Amino acid sequence: MKHLKLFLLTTFFVSHVIISQNNKNLEQINKDVWEQFTKAFETSDYRLFGSLHSEDLIRVGGDGKRILSKENYIKGYENRWTNNNQERTISFRFLERIINDDSGSERGIYKLTVNKGTQNEQHYYGKFHVILRKESGIWKILVDYDSSENNTINESSFINAFHQDNLDSY
Repeated sequence: MKHLKLFLLTTFFVSHVIISQNNKNLEQINKDVWEQFTKAFETSDYRLFGSLHSEDLIRVGGDGKRILSKENYIKGYENRWTNNNQERTISFRFLERIINDDSGSERGIYKLTVNKGTQNEQHYYGKFHVILRKESGIWKILVDYDSSENNTINESSFINAFHQDNLDSY
């Protein structure tokens, strides 16, 4: 009986440490990637946006059916955001977050809002899948794929996914 209690106690502590480590990594990913991604979109800062991506980035656009290098992908944002005063914000919710200490896979739904709070407010939705890699202690996007899936992703899809701070859902 004594050995069974010791086994159960050890199992509890080991599983608690593993879960805590995953939450710590998820918190760091939120800080390194998703908070900065949102900031870059809201401030039209293509340099910040570029810094979130690995130099080895592979960008796949499902709707555009294109595969881009980091250079071409970021150049597109530089062209789009330079001299564009359109206000925008982007929000993320997650379907799945699988991580270890140096890599991760995250799938979810994004909501891009332009002209927020105006008569011309518009929302765009898409499903994304990113592969992350920790580089020099900072999480970076290595592979980025998204698609509207023929415009089937919508507000309901967004609401049904988990908020990025809901770490216990993963």
